[in-house]
Amino acid sequence: MLYHIDLRLEYPATMSQAEFLAIWSEEADAAMDAKKAGILVNLWKCVGTRRVIAILNVESPDQLDQIMLDLPIVKKLGQYLTVEITSLRSYEDFATDMKARKNSI
Repeated sequence: MLYHIDLRLEYPATMSQAEFLAIWSEEADAAMDAKKAGILVNLWKCVGTRRVIAILNVESPDQLDQIMLDLPIVKKLGQYLTVEITSLRSYEDFATDMKARKNSI
């Protein structure tokens, strides 16, 4: 199952930039490990913002929940993280479905 993940991150005013970057660096290592494992299809950092967009390929919604809860950035800054998740369907499957529906009308 493919999912589009949109993460937006803030951090507390009491946290130094060095502390924040250390956590983000740990998160980057975890992301690269997930990419090597084939779970993370691809990942983009939005320029000039603390926003990351990812496409994940997981077996189930349960697995996605487990992965998200184990992310270093969620464990350390979860209350400052906004996450939007969208389940994706291949356009090819959608197009095939639309052709079948059109022919059944």
